[in-house]
Amino acid sequence: MEIVSPLPGTEPPRDCPNCPRLVALRAECRAEYPDWWNAPVYAFGDPEAWLAFAGLAPGKHGANRTGRPFTGDYAGDLLFATLAAFGLSEGRYDARIDDGLTLDGAIIVNSVKCLPPQNKPNPQEIAACRPFFETQMAALPKVRVIIALGKIAHDAAVRAAGGRLAAYRFAHGAVHRLPDGRHLVDSYHCSRYNTNTGRLTPAMFADVFRTALALRDQTSGPNSSTSPR
Repeated sequence: MEIVSPLPGTEPPRDCPNCPRLVALRAECRAEYPDWWNAPVYAFGDPEAWLAFAGLAPGKHGANRTGRPFTGDYAGDLLFATLAAFGLSEGRYDARIDDGLTLDGAIIVNSVKCLPPQNKPNPQEIAACRPFFETQMAALPKVRVIIALGKIAHDAAVRAAGGRLAAYRFAHGAVHRLPDGRHLVDSYHCSRYNTNTGRLTPAMFADVFRTALALRDQTSGPNSSTSPR
């Protein structure tokens, strides 16, 4: 199935050469799993969205396999179930790119586009992917609220808005007013590890969504305010 980005012209090439370590892993995956996507994973969702999810990077057996963010692994089960519960998706998530699922008012943009070893990109890889993330955030003028899934995504969102990291401390449930007027809401990543250990519960994740909805119409003015919830 052909995968089309909702933000055409902003994605890295399928054989992006920027990160040697990620290129090597991509080649290994293509040799071992030739039927998988095994390429930079595009954004997914509504290009007219008011809410953006800043993700980390594709998972090996999730997005790197299927070609759609959070599709095919446990993190996607929780994310897409919560999106549905808050009326931000249409159709049924079935962990396949041809399941017909669409997002309504929301979009997912990973801060790192390619699969990293052990799901941990290094600083050089994060920096190399930053221009793609920043270009995509700039291509979403209707986005008023960003939910960052983890600290790497939080840092990417702050930098994309022109903020200094020292002024915006990551903490689950924290709310920040970014220099561009958008609100940033922090969440622990919805990974299996975080949910299995109780670091993030479905109720905690739902509270992040409620915060985003409450902030939807409050996006004017600069300065950061951090208030854990």
